[in-house]
Amino acid sequence: MLIEGSNVEIETSPVAEVEVLDQLTQPWQVMILNDPVNLMSFVTLVLRRIFGYSEEKATELMLKVHYEGNAIVWTGEREKAELYVQQLQTHQLYAVMEPID
Repeated sequence: MLIEGSNVEIETSPVAEVEVLDQLTQPWQVMILNDPVNLMSFVTLVLRRIFGYSEEKATELMLKVHYEGNAIVWTGEREKAELYVQQLQTHQLYAVMEPID
């Protein structure tokens, strides 16, 4: 790319643009972690309210958290994952998000 009014040429790198685009479109997963405070029925209720899961799906995820220590409750775009983590944390649940490699 040539700068107007000079003979200086700047090299642009499309690779950086691709890396940024990959980070924005990369899928993320939302996980909830087991905690000793919240009742299992409360966790199930929160999952139903936030994600719209059925009673069976919410119970299955809650039991996975209870017995295995964590469960992936949602996967998708980063911005929505951030919103879900914030909503879960507002209900005092331990929630984290991480990129899927």
